[in-house]
Amino acid sequence: MKPGIHIWLLAPGLLLLALLMGGPVALLALESLKPFIPGSMRPGEGWTLAHYHELLQPAYLFYVWETFRIGLIVSALSLALGAPLAFAAVRSPRAGLRKALLALLVGLLVMSLIARLYAIEMAWGSLGPLAPLGALLGIAPRHPRYAEVLVGIGLLHFTLPVVALMLVGTFRALSPRLEEAAASLGATRSDAVVSILLPLAAPGLVSAFLVSLAMCISNFVAPLVLGRGVVVFTTSLMYTRFADIGNYPSGAAIGVTMLILAFLVVYGLSALARRLVPR
Repeated sequence: MKPGIHIWLLAPGLLLLALLMGGPVALLALESLKPFIPGSMRPGEGWTLAHYHELLQPAYLFYVWETFRIGLIVSALSLALGAPLAFAAVRSPRAGLRKALLALLVGLLVMSLIARLYAIEMAWGSLGPLAPLGALLGIAPRHPRYAEVLVGIGLLHFTLPVVALMLVGTFRALSPRLEEAAASLGATRSDAVVSILLPLAAPGLVSAFLVSLAMCISNFVAPLVLGRGVVVFTTSLMYTRFADIGNYPSGAAIGVTMLILAFLVVYGLSALARRLVPR
């Protein structure tokens, strides 16, 4: 095959991707620059940066901070819990355990998110049987911080199976002979995992963390169902602007801003991981 022919083979898919994904984002960016006329569904004439300037107010900065803060915490927990599950699903000597873990992860992935969120509300809510466990964290069930715990649990249900299934492929690609070689040199199993497998699996771990973060900060249902009006993500603000107020330019500005911030955070964490992880 001549050099450059493969690019033409990719052209139809790239064009379709640009139309289906790039087109709506471009229209959203244009909409965010139009003036808003109260009571009218149509934007005003001309262009303005007022909607972006509005996002610099402390209230909006707080919502952005809360979105990324909870997203980072949940992503770290997903990685900490998903990595052992994925490792057991790949390296456990018991075939039944491996199959059971994979079935559990796939089952959680395909289960309705709405059903899981309302199940969490019934179990962990103020009157739920698991509500007293909140006292272990020093948070009363009716405290506003408890709503953050509920949202975190809801997001964890959403991200944990995805992270674990991603890491299944990562650990499966690493040869078990690496552990055997380390054991032959006197290393314990835990030493081999920490000093050999985890550094080799670092690119997959970073990718799983970033995917989890993207899923968290773009989630709309978990803060809506479990947030109790206390935990408000920027996705909730966008919904309010679009559906309740009809302020499409403002909602578009929030969406574009979050898209840019997400790209910056993902790029920054990826660059940091490349510096810290040895090649």
